Amino acid sequence: MEQALIEFQNVCKTYVMGDATVRAADQISFQIGRGEFVAIVGKSGSGKSTCMNIIGCLDIPTSGNYLLNGHNVGQMNKNELAAIRNKMLGFVFQQYNLLPKLSLLENVEIPLMYAGVAREERKQRAKTALEQVGLGDKLRNRPNQLSGGQQQRVSIARALVGRPAVILADEPTGALDSRTSREVLQMLKDVHAAGNTVVLITHDNSIAMQAQRIIRLEDGCVVYDGDAHEPEAVVQPRAAGTGGNP
Repeated sequence: MEQALIEFQNVCKTYVMGDATVRAADQISFQIGRGEFVAIVGKSGSGKSTCMNIIGCLDIPTSGNYLLNGHNVGQMNKNELAAIRNKMLGFVFQQYNLLPKLSLLENVEIPLMYAGVAREERKQRAKTALEQVGLGDKLRNRPNQLSGGQQQRVSIARALVGRPAVILADEPTGALDSRTSREVLQMLKDVHAAGNTVVLITHDNSIAMQAQRIIRLEDGCVVYDGDAHEPEAVVQPRAAGTGGNP
C-alpha cells in the first residue's frame, strides 16, 4: 500500500482554558492519500479547526502522531515546521489575505520569494498559476479591482504556485455569495482533477458534499469517514448512550 500523504494516529489536542481542560481532538485517526479530495466537516466546536491547524503545521498534537508525507510533524521545531509548511502546503483561507498595494502577479509570487526562487522563474510560475485560475488577463491589476470570487481565485493561484503536495482550503467560500461559491468550488474541483490533493475544511454539509470523501467530526471525534455521496455522510447518528443530538 502506498504511504499516506496525511496520517493522523490517535491524535489528541487539549487546551487549558481557565480552570478547565478542553479536549478539542480526541483520539482522531485517519489517512488521506495522494490525489484525494477530502472534506473535513463539523459544527463550531467539533474539532475541525484544530485538525486544520495540525494538518497545516500551525499546531502540533498534545499526544498521538501526525505524519505528513511520512515525516512526524510533532517532533519538529519551529523552523522545521515553517520549512515543511512552505514546501508541502498551499493555503486558501476564507479571507483572501492579499496585499492591496501589490499586483496580482506580485501577490502570487510571494511564496516563491520565501522559497528563494529566482526572479524570472517566480514571474513565469505566478503568471502560469493565474492563467490556470482564469485570471491571465489581469496580472497587473490590484486586488481592489476584483470581485470577491476573483480575489479567492488569486488566493488559489498563490496556493498552487509553490507546487505543494496539499491544497488546504479553510472555509474558502465563507465570504462569498452562493453563485460565486459555486464558481470557487468548481475551481477547487478543477485543481483536484489536475492531480492535486485537496483538503477542504467546512461547517456546511452542501459544500462538503462537493468533495469525494467526507470526514465528519463531532465533539473532537470522527463519527463518519467515507464516500461523500452516501446518506450517512450528511447525518451520522450517535451511538446509544453517548448523549447529544443526532
